[in-house]
Amino acid sequence: MGSSVDYEKTLILGIGNTLLTDEGAGIHALNLLQSEYPDIPNLTYVDGGTLSFTLATWIEDCTNLIVFDAAQLNQPAGTVKTFIDDTFDDFLGASKRSAHEVGLLDLMDIARLTGHFPKHRALIGIQPEFMSWGMQPSKPVQDALKQAVDSAAKLINQWQEVNTGQEVSVA
Repeated sequence: MGSSVDYEKTLILGIGNTLLTDEGAGIHALNLLQSEYPDIPNLTYVDGGTLSFTLATWIEDCTNLIVFDAAQLNQPAGTVKTFIDDTFDDFLGASKRSAHEVGLLDLMDIARLTGHFPKHRALIGIQPEFMSWGMQPSKPVQDALKQAVDSAAKLINQWQEVNTGQEVSVA
């Protein structure tokens, strides 16, 4: 096993295209988390855009992974749902729920095959209202960003407490 720092490494990955309104929800959530909780230790923030295999090294280097993304949840626009560990894996393996899931599934498979699969992983999905040209998300998605960010902060606290035995303040 490694040092406690190794167990605290958390990658926050935002996915999406901010030129396509709600498609950029993951990037907007990433930026909001970084501004709302600037003092959480051992976090790495990565704007994953529309995904690339170059992200595999980031995923392989973390113990905890939180992905923000617009996701087809078959719920009203702005609905936030968190998929953790096995439910994360199941969601990625299901059919066509995220505009990027095939790429993210591929990245997770690379991590699994190389023996560097994150111990803890979560996808925080936000149901889009529409995806068309525009720099701002729709009102339902904009309103959902705070809930998505708070869900991530809660997970980070739980995971870091489990890994270090100490609670990390995210208030």
